[in-house]
Amino acid sequence: MKRKLVVLLIAAMTGVMLFGCGSASGSGESAGAKTASEDADAQYAETEAEPADSASDETQAETSETKAADSDTADVEEASDAESEEADEDDENYETGDAGLDDPRNQDGIGDKEILVVSFGTSYNDSRRLTIGAIEQAIADAYPDWSVRRAFTSQIIIDHVKERDGEAIDNVKEALDRAVDNGVKELVIQPTHLMDGFEYNDLIDEVASYSDAFDKVAIGDPLLISDDDIDQVAGIVHDSTASYDDGKTAVCFMGHGTEADSNAVYDKVQKAFDEKGYENYYIGTVEATPSLDDVIAAIDGKGYDRVMLRPLMVVAGDHANNDMAGEEDDSWKSILEADGYEVVTVLEGLGQLPEIQQMYVARAGEAIKGI
Repeated sequence: MKRKLVVLLIAAMTGVMLFGCGSASGSGESAGAKTASEDADAQYAETEAEPADSASDETQAETSETKAADSDTADVEEASDAESEEADEDDENYETGDAGLDDPRNQDGIGDKEILVVSFGTSYNDSRRLTIGAIEQAIADAYPDWSVRRAFTSQIIIDHVKERDGEAIDNVKEALDRAVDNGVKELVIQPTHLMDGFEYNDLIDEVASYSDAFDKVAIGDPLLISDDDIDQVAGIVHDSTASYDDGKTAVCFMGHGTEADSNAVYDKVQKAFDEKGYENYYIGTVEATPSLDDVIAAIDGKGYDRVMLRPLMVVAGDHANNDMAGEEDDSWKSILEADGYEVVTVLEGLGQLPEIQQMYVARAGEAIKGI
């Protein structure tokens, strides 16, 4: 059975179908969690993208030049040379919060059953605790018989946090090795990726190499798998920003964006806004389309005095703080202000919303049932 798992996982990687490519995600049905031994047939025909967008959401995410190693789960999750440059910055002129308040969840004594929550990561300490940490805690509260541990896929972020704050966060290999050393028999891996893209598929591939190490393995789905998921998230983010929807304010969300086909999810979110009658709601991406130019074209001439900006990413990290809300001339905030709009920024990731946290709890629950 374990040999079958490896074959299935590898075969699945070649047949992944992303949003907009006729996958299950386009049918409005959620594929649910797949066991590592059964996955191949259905699991990876419906993949996601968050920033986990691609053959390396992690190797292509974070292309902006920034001062802190970070990505937004993102949506994110593509790392570039710029990420290395930002991690080399010795002097940071901003405050990201107290890392000591965060639980890296790298303890031993795991027991027989573990839920490994895998995120791209962020070096913004407060946002990490309030988003990724909150999702992990919600999962731990929901499944007290399972030990919950953390892994990040961005080694740049892991190294940066360790050097700057002394906080050790496991990468995926370290977390899997920890599970093996601790005698874990049943392993559920729950990604916090928004979509089923490159990074999510890289995770599947890495887990396949450990197929013989555990009795049972299941990998949970990302957040946005089906049309129903998109519809639900559109409603959640609307409700969280409804106080800004006064007819004079354009409520705009910044997604990460990716070159992968899964980038189509952003158009699906915009469609959900439109179909729900959220006529003052717009979405753009920092790395792909729709772009900020598309957003500006959409709001132009509609009588808006103000623009509210909020990230459509799991964390409010570098993209949110710099590309969206930064004071430099090329930030979304500065560009929109130059166009004559009053701009309000909300630096809160999706992971801070209890409703989003519970969606990840449900994903982990589906994986546990499948195991």
